[in-house]
Amino acid sequence: MNLPDDLKYTKEHEWCRMKGKRATVGITDHAQSSLGDIVYVELPEVGDVVKKGESFGVVESTKAVSELFAPVSGKVVEVNDPLADAPETINEDPYEEGWMIQVEVSDEKELAGLLDAASYGKFVEEEQA
Repeated sequence: MNLPDDLKYTKEHEWCRMKGKRATVGITDHAQSSLGDIVYVELPEVGDVVKKGESFGVVESTKAVSELFAPVSGKVVEVNDPLADAPETINEDPYEEGWMIQVEVSDEKELAGLLDAASYGKFVEEEQA
């Protein structure tokens, strides 16, 4: 399982990379692997507001349809539009080309509730036990 150390993670299997006040968000390598071949993704529009812990979209695979949950609250400032035509990018490169949205974070204190790579890895192991 690929878990970059520079990311924060949620128990819903999303990741968040902070750069200034902007968070790039996607699903983890574990999530894409569990879902199987991703065939469709539904994301919010630029300007939409997302709230930590609430659904911001949907990812559909050959196995299941899963909601996406925001790791932080804020305004969507960028959407990875190429995913609409190439959702398999999420399977191929979940942490770089497969990112989903960028959010201007409204409350940086919310980051304290996210998991580091080691904690997320342990959580996944316990979840699978």
